[in-house]
Amino acid sequence: MTVLLVILYVLVCLFLVMVVLLQQGKGADLAGAFGGGGSQTSFGPRGGTNIMHRMTTGAFVLFVLLCLTLTIMSGKQGKSVMEDVAPAVPVESAQPKENALERAIAEEDAGDDMTVIQPGLAEETADEIAIMDETKEEKKAAENNGDG
Repeated sequence: MTVLLVILYVLVCLFLVMVVLLQQGKGADLAGAFGGGGSQTSFGPRGGTNIMHRMTTGAFVLFVLLCLTLTIMSGKQGKSVMEDVAPAVPVESAQPKENALERAIAEEDAGDDMTVIQPGLAEETADEIAIMDETKEEKKAAENNGDG
């Protein structure tokens, strides 16, 4: 049913565009091109409506009705695009979970001048300091041997 209405809607749209483009404008006569009032006046009596005007009115009414019908039909479907998507799987972290309260107490105990070292990092930090000290000593020895 919806597919049929959409096809009819597209056909009505194309017909409406065609009918509007084929109509003659209000001031399209030769006098209107040179600024004259022409045979048609703005608020004066109107002549009878021609077939193009009736076709335009009918196409417009059909266009509006189809538009409202398709809008109402699409709103009643109630389907979500996310219904077919699988739920997200939680990712486990490699680091141990830390309680926020324990972290706050540790930071308070450490004070502002000290840094908090996470468990397991103390050994790595000590090794890095030892390597840096050895590198400094090697540089000093190389400078002393080069000067002497």
